[in-house]
Amino acid sequence: MSLSATIVVRTTPRGGRNAITGVSDGVLQARVSAPPVDGAANASLIKLLAEALDIPPSRVTILKGHTSRLKTLQIEGLSNDSVLERLQAS
Repeated sequence: MSLSATIVVRTTPRGGRNAITGVSDGVLQARVSAPPVDGAANASLIKLLAEALDIPPSRVTILKGHTSRLKTLQIEGLSNDSVLERLQAS
């Protein structure tokens, strides 16, 4: 069984900048500058999280919420604890 983390992210598309803005009630808050058109906001979110976690974007997958602001993502190769640690450090 491979190691993976599952996180819930509330995304704000057209947020003016790409940034992780905090955690509220166990949900990661993120802003992306891309509009929610043709998957652009999802791609920006994946890139933002991959950079913050220092992993390749291919290890970040959206499991649920492709067309919603509330998304469930899977991070391959990291535990939930190590994801939180890396996000707090970035």
